[in-house]
Amino acid sequence: QVQLVESGGGLVQPGGSLRLSCAASGFTFSSYGMSWYRQAPGKERELAASITSSGRGKNYADSVKGRFTISRDNAKNTMYLQMNSLEPEDTAVYFCKTFGIRPQDYWGQGTQVTVSS
Repeated sequence: QVQLVESGGGLVQPGGSLRLSCAASGFTFSSYGMSWYRQAPGKERELAASITSSGRGKNYADSVKGRFTISRDNAKNTMYLQMNSLEPEDTAVYFCKTFGIRPQDYWGQGTQVTVSS
């Protein structure tokens, strides 16, 4: 079955960096786009970044553009989110999600990122 497992979250000071990973299994990873979403306390889940199946196409939310970089390694069935210059407003649970799988897309369980001094 499809599994998405996020890792790499934690507590970091403002201005710091973290690298999230999303390990995928149970489907042909290289055939599908992938996304990172995040959900802050009391707020709706929002799209942070997305990447095409080949990795050549990338999109970012305005709030993370220039600070976050999405990437993937299709040989390792893994997607990444490099997060630099982190701000307290980036505190959220970060989820990875498939894009385009029929009949449904899949979510990971999430990893907590806390930015605080």
